[in-house]
Formats: sequence, structure tokens, C-alpha cells
Amino acid sequence: MSPYLLVLYYSRHGATAAMAAEIARGAEMAGMATKVRTVPPVSADTHASQPAVPEQGDVYCTTDELAGCSALALGSPTRFGNMAAPLKYFLDSTSDLWLNGALIDKPATCFTSTGSLHGGQESTLLSMMLPLLHHGMVYAGLPYSEPALHTTLSGGGPYGPSHHAHSTTPVLSQDEITLCRAAGTRLAKLANALKNT
Repeated sequence: MSPYLLVLYYSRHGATAAMAAEIARGAEMAGMATKVRTVPPVSADTHASQPAVPEQGDVYCTTDELAGCSALALGSPTRFGNMAAPLKYFLDSTSDLWLNGALIDKPATCFTSTGSLHGGQESTLLSMMLPLLHHGMVYAGLPYSEPALHTTLSGGGPYGPSHHAHSTTPVLSQDEITLCRAAGTRLAKLANALKNT
């Protein structure tokens, strides 16, 4: 199987999906194939079900796609300083991957979008990081050698790419785009380096 970066996200208004596309673009610029996947929403109705393929947007991720990735970028909007329930629900279904060590030593990063400037970007990234550490993944944030970390007036930080949506605007700033692409490129390079050791 060819190596690929899995960009796995949940998005409600489009900003996190826009970030996912830019992270994938960064990995592709570094020569790595990508799979961009999402997760279905969680319903309070336990009998409700989503179609196997969503009517629009990216297809739903399988645990096999997660197990087979060479690197992972995990994204979610912020929900009260935490990841959104649909993404947490998906991650809670990955115990079999933890038991067989499928994700150990693979590089990963997280990304998020918030509607308010101080809406919990860092705590959301930390909440997404925890299951990845339990899976034995190697977390890769954004180093301050990235010039856009010094100029951004909206999203981005050493924990990973972020976006300040100004309520419901899915349009990324140029610095946010640059940092998303840098994260994708970094993951691709780390995946190749770890694979070759």
C-alpha cells in the first residue's frame, strides 16, 4: 500500500473542511498522497442512521483507512473548548487499533476552528491530542521557524493550525492557509523520515 496522509475531520459550517483541504494540499506539495475523510454527525435518535456515503462533501472514514495511514491530521471545530462529539465518537471506536498498535510511531497533528478569538483553540487541540498520544503517535505541532506564526492576526500556533471564523466565516486568512499547508508538508516529511528508519 502506498503511503498516504489521512486528513480526518468534522466540520459543521465549512471552516474546518477548508483547513483540511489546505493541509492535504501541503502534503501533496511534499509528494505524499492524501485521503481527506470526515465523520457523520451524531444523532440523539439512537435509531437514526446516516447513508454510507454522504450526499455531499468528503466520504466517511473507516477504521481501516485510519490504520493504514502513514500520518494523520485530525480536525474539529471547537465545542466549549473541546473537540466536537462526532469526532470523539469516531475515536472512541478505535480500541482495536490501540490493542494491535496500528498507529504507534506515526506522526500526527491536530487543527481546529473557533467562532470567537479566545474560543478554546488550544484546549481543543489538546483534547484531540490525548487519544493520539494513547495510540502511541508522534505529535508534530508547528515550529516557530514558520514565519506565519509571527504574523498571524487570527489563527495558528505551536499546538497546530487553527482558524478564527469570526462567527460563521469559513474563509481562511493567508497566514492560516500558509500554516495549514506547512503542517501538511511537515507531516509528509516526518512520515517519510520515520518510514525510512
